[in-house]
Amino acid sequence: MEGQPALAPDEIDRLLAAVPGWALVDGAIEKRYGFADFHRTIAFVNALAWIANAEDHHPDLQVSYGHCTVRFNTHSVNGISINDFICAAKVDALLA
Repeated sequence: MEGQPALAPDEIDRLLAAVPGWALVDGAIEKRYGFADFHRTIAFVNALAWIANAEDHHPDLQVSYGHCTVRFNTHSVNGISINDFICAAKVDALLA
């Protein structure tokens, strides 16, 4: 996303509507995923890691026994980019 500007607030709002459960929180888009146990949580994190590496776009993760909170923003644009939403949709697809 080098050289591209961060998305404008109205663009962020429009794109958030396309990724249910994601929210704008402190300059990033964020979603909490719940799981039955730690094993399933870590399986999700490992699958997410494959996506992040393929996209070369790595989220901040907060991992706990039965949940994982995922946060995307784009440091190179100092805000939120379209790539954050692409990655959010790909992460959602893991559980579809």
